[in-house]
Amino acid sequence: MPRFSLIVPCFKVQAFLRECLDSVLGQSFGDFELIAVDDCSPDGCGAILDEYAARDPRVKVLHLPENVGLGRARNAGMPEATGDYLFFLDSDDTLTPGALRAIADRLAESADPDVLVFDYARTYWWGGTRRNVLAHVLAEAGAGTFTVAERPEILDLLMVVWNKVYRREFVAEHAFAFPPGYYEDTPWTFPVLLSARRIATLDRICLNYRQRRQGNILSTTSRKHFDIHDQYERVFAFLAERPELAQWLPYLHRKMGEHCLDILAKPDRLPPADKAEFFRRTAEMFRRHRPEGATVDGEVAVLEGSWAGYLLRRQAGRAGREAARRAAQARRGAAGRARTGWAALHRHRPLDEDLVVYSASSHRGLLGDPAAVYAAAREIAPRLRGVWVVRDAETAAHLPSGVEHVVVGSRRYLEVTARAKFFVNDVNWPGALAKRPGSVHIHTHQGTPLKYLGADLLDKPGARLGFDVPQMLRRADRWDYSLVASRHSELVFERAYPCHFTSVRTGSPRNDVLVNGGPGDFRERHGIPADHTVVLYAPTRRDYRRGGHVDRIDLARFAADLGEGHTLVVRLHPSLASGPARGMGLAELARRGIVVDATEEPRVADVLLAADALVTDYSSVMVDYAVLDRPVVVHADDWPAFSASRGAYVDLTAEPPGHVSRSYRELVRLFSSGAWRDEESARLRADFRDRFCTYEDGRAAERVVRTLLLGDPMPGENPVRIPGQAVATDALTSA
Repeated sequence: MPRFSLIVPCFKVQAFLRECLDSVLGQSFGDFELIAVDDCSPDGCGAILDEYAARDPRVKVLHLPENVGLGRARNAGMPEATGDYLFFLDSDDTLTPGALRAIADRLAESADPDVLVFDYARTYWWGGTRRNVLAHVLAEAGAGTFTVAERPEILDLLMVVWNKVYRREFVAEHAFAFPPGYYEDTPWTFPVLLSARRIATLDRICLNYRQRRQGNILSTTSRKHFDIHDQYERVFAFLAERPELAQWLPYLHRKMGEHCLDILAKPDRLPPADKAEFFRRTAEMFRRHRPEGATVDGEVAVLEGSWAGYLLRRQAGRAGREAARRAAQARRGAAGRARTGWAALHRHRPLDEDLVVYSASSHRGLLGDPAAVYAAAREIAPRLRGVWVVRDAETAAHLPSGVEHVVVGSRRYLEVTARAKFFVNDVNWPGALAKRPGSVHIHTHQGTPLKYLGADLLDKPGARLGFDVPQMLRRADRWDYSLVASRHSELVFERAYPCHFTSVRTGSPRNDVLVNGGPGDFRERHGIPADHTVVLYAPTRRDYRRGGHVDRIDLARFAADLGEGHTLVVRLHPSLASGPARGMGLAELARRGIVVDATEEPRVADVLLAADALVTDYSSVMVDYAVLDRPVVVHADDWPAFSASRGAYVDLTAEPPGHVSRSYRELVRLFSSGAWRDEESARLRADFRDRFCTYEDGRAAERVVRTLLLGDPMPGENPVRIPGQAVATDALTSA
């Protein structure tokens, strides 16, 4: 008996069907059967299904003699199912890599619940990907099981059939089946969830929900959308037969009204001539099923009135929104003029020679090089007043106690930036910030440049998508000093940013702690045994994929292949921290203790200090980690695609900081054989350190404070400053 029976109805989806089938048959977990139902499709679906069945015994095809619709096609597949769990997959959607393994593991962990609800992402025809906005509901449900009564918020999720798997015996016990017509998921999902005694959740994106430009059934203008009324009648009938579920009638009554009004409001659902009838039927049904004593307010209150009243309310709503938009625009204009006047007032006052304004990573808090400079300045030059710019009140709330700060765009921000003598940042300041004569802008950058930056992106259209290079260079014209940690960085920055700044060979302030060492509690905070070998996996983003995230490694498999005595720590690129990337399995694996997710650790140095080895692809974190003189493995399985789309200043496969793997098998072999830390690895690392860590001596932050903020000489050395170039160099010279 297989673990899963995937039932895939097919009708007029020949363009997407192979991708769907391949996403299932290519899963690392193979204990399943795939029951494909050809719903008398007039295109090539039937032939495609027969082709797949001929070469894979897990595929079984049913050819229906006539078209019966999505719900009944699913019903046709259910009697053929023999698996423990039913999985209804639409034939234009796809499973994400590792989805079935993650679902199987979660089912085992939760002792085979009646229903398991997992996450999904919408994938758009234009290339975008967006995670379910209510994903937090799945995470907050915890590791145990529950009923709807215990966690009613589960009903707020999209009421569809394909984001769940169902215990087959539970479905058979209650004789659940799909009705005919549109919106067939509604009278399935509500009864199933209300009947389930044990529900579990999986905080992982297991399915890509394709958003087609055209061809989606529910986006077709038709009277078939009137089917929604019959579907909710079935739901109300289900409740009427089960008095123990009567408490849910008020919720479903409101849900029905909201759902129908949503259909009515969408311009592509109902023929214009039929909208009044749809409203009247909805209103009649709403009144008929209204529970005694139920409160009708908010959006659904309009169903207590007439069609004319609905139209008036819609028109009033549009007018109100337009008025609010214009009022907000006027307020923004007035506030902008007031801020401009306020800033101009303070620009007439002399610069405050002791005021230093800091920002990092687009105002995200005390991070990176600016944070290291700030800490050194407080110790070496306490007379300097340091003020941090943060993006919002939430970020400010996470600052350490006693740190002075302003919110970007506020009146205090304008006052501080108008008076400050020094500005320290690792990215560009906003364009509206005018550089006053005499002020000093110190740019720290965000790591060693291995990938193309700045003006070098002009011939890389994919990498600079949405990135205004000329505007960026105009902002870089404000730089006075550019901090560098190597001759390589110096040459690259002067080529990529053809501006009049001075390169200062300081080293990277944030890496001082790596050179000098320091106490770190990362292992203790995450419960990592002291005798474990910690392997840090830190991939970068991909410019050849919209959104930037590509799963190059099966994290669960890699953690298992590392074996006993190892802990796998994962840190995604900061730009992927808040997108769907962590929902592709990382968050769930971290919850189960299979990996440690360090993506949101504010201090990268703490993570690096805790790691015994680094596995990365093309992230500049390899240079920071090389400061520690610990083993690095470069996993370069897509180097040609990456280097072609983004551009690279260094061929990391030819001049790596350690061994290079070009496949997962090679990566695992490096660790199983011990080659990851052999003599050749040490030799490669030494050459890499000589080239890219030249000025890393543990005194970078002190050097910035003494020589640039205080204007004093650095004890025991002569500062090396390279005047800004008039024209960028044509090419990099050898190190």
